[in-house]
Amino acid sequence: MDLVFNILSMVLLLLGSCFALVGGLGVLRFPDFFSRLHGGGITDTLGAGLIILGLVFQAVKVGLAENPESTAWLVTVKLMMILFFLFITSPTGCHALARAALADGVKPLVTEEEELPRP
Repeated sequence: MDLVFNILSMVLLLLGSCFALVGGLGVLRFPDFFSRLHGGGITDTLGAGLIILGLVFQAVKVGLAENPESTAWLVTVKLMMILFFLFITSPTGCHALARAALADGVKPLVTEEEELPRP
């Protein structure tokens, strides 16, 4: 049982780390504010979410190995609460930043291929 929790936790931690790394590169490489915001917001939610989920599996493993009255279950509950609030606040924050940028006059970058024909 320990091996299953270790493998699942390792996969989630590595996958979350890869998402965070790719998102960081995307924030550096994307051309305008809105695409950078999208790349950062997606990887902030998914990358950090996968990392926290991997930590939850490690905490559950410790909780199963020790007695049920251990503090590992409290750590699991706290990590799940952090995950819940992360999934609520991160997209909301990105949406608020995008709306504030639009209200301030920042325009999205439109390439020639994406430009809509005018009537």
